[in-house]
Order: sequence, then structure tokens, then C-alpha cells
Amino acid sequence: MNKPFNILFLCTGNSSRSILAEAILNRRGQPNFRGFSAGSHPAGRVHPYALKQLELAGLPVEGLWSKSWDEFAKPGAPQMQFVFTVCDSAAAEVCPVWPGQPITAHWGIPDPGNLGKTSEELTRAFLDAFVALGRRIDLFLSLPMEKLDALAVKKEVERIGRQ
Repeated sequence: MNKPFNILFLCTGNSSRSILAEAILNRRGQPNFRGFSAGSHPAGRVHPYALKQLELAGLPVEGLWSKSWDEFAKPGAPQMQFVFTVCDSAAAEVCPVWPGQPITAHWGIPDPGNLGKTSEELTRAFLDAFVALGRRIDLFLSLPMEKLDALAVKKEVERIGRQ
């Protein structure tokens, strides 16, 4: 595998979990990893509580937008080495054929936008999603990529998703 590694986080709406994961990876994974996100049915906007959580964590929000996974299946798109679904509905959908046969895994996280009605409940739900994704990304970043073959890496990223 060549560096930098490109990682695509998928969710149905690409408005919350996948956006959080993209921003976390782009901060913590530099210079060896680049994060991207997309959705099967993009919402067309980033959830305001996702942006709020990223700002509270000191992560940049510029350049984050809700986009279709078709963007990354087109010729000329960055080639992905990893594709992680972060919601159960996206994991169950038939994904595009990704050039280069990236390693895939499911890292399901409950949708924080559906876990509360009050501002306090939504703030807590987005923090919980942020923390869970951050832990998984930290575990992923700690893998000795240069020492593992593709099958071993696949087993490890699937294990991370079950934690």
C-alpha cells in the first residue's frame, strides 16, 4: 500500500457521522492519511450539531459538505485504500465498485441526529458519536500498516468496528 492512504467514510445522508469521521481523520492522521466522506442519498447539508461538535473540538469545518458517493466512483477521483460504512443502512446498500479494491469494514455508530429532541440531548449524542469515532480512528491509525498484509489489515479494521 502506498502513502498517503485515502479513507472514505460512508453514511446514507453524509451529514453527521461520516462528516465527523472525515474531520477527525484529517486532523489526527496527517500526513499519512486523508479522509473523505460521502452518502448514498446525501442530505445536501451538514447537520448543524455535527459542525458545532467539530468546532468545540477545535477541528476545521471549512470544506465539509454533504456529497454523493458517486463523486468517488468517477474517473479522476482519489483512489481509496479503505472504505468504512458508519451507519447500518449504508452498510446494507449495494455500494459502487470502488477502483483498486479498497479494504472495507463496517464501523456502525447510532445516528446522533435521531438520539435527542432537546439541544442538550443532541449535543450529548453528537459528542458520544465523536468520541466513539475518534477511538476507532485512533485504533486504526495505530495499526502498523507497513508490517501487515491486506488480509491482516482487513481483519483488524473489522475488529475495530465491533468495539
